[in-house]
Amino acid sequence: MAELLTAEQIDQFRAHIAHIEHPRELIIDLLRAVQDKHGWVPDEGVELVAGLLGLTPLEVEEIATFYYKIYRRPVGRYPIHICDSICCWSRGGEALAEHLQKSLDIAPGETSADGLFTLLPTCCLGVCGRAPAMMIGRESYGPLNNEDVDRVLAELRQEAQA
Repeated sequence: MAELLTAEQIDQFRAHIAHIEHPRELIIDLLRAVQDKHGWVPDEGVELVAGLLGLTPLEVEEIATFYYKIYRRPVGRYPIHICDSICCWSRGGEALAEHLQKSLDIAPGETSADGLFTLLPTCCLGVCGRAPAMMIGRESYGPLNNEDVDRVLAELRQEAQA
């Protein structure tokens, strides 16, 4: 398995931990750093975070599994969170989700054959004024129609080839 964090990252986190009263508040930052480098957070990542913060792996796991944008299993290069809240649903989100499934040839929770996209239904993205919406990585898109989705997917496929 690839290195979960660089030595420099670990040193920076240790320095930060030494200067704060409640190191526990860095759980998400550390999990994100592991995920950014590795693509998801394997068990070894949970153990690394726990060791750095002086916590048990269970304490870190409880946080890791609570937040839907921390991935505890492999995902595609571009995780797509498709909003399935009532706001998005009432503005065409269900049809948009179906279009994504057909375009990517995957069901919710699955990863496309090329390994680029994982489709993850999400109860709310917090962008109700831009419904229907999706979030890819840390960028939200909306309001969307099928053509918008096709354009975004094409752009990401092109980016992946560059």
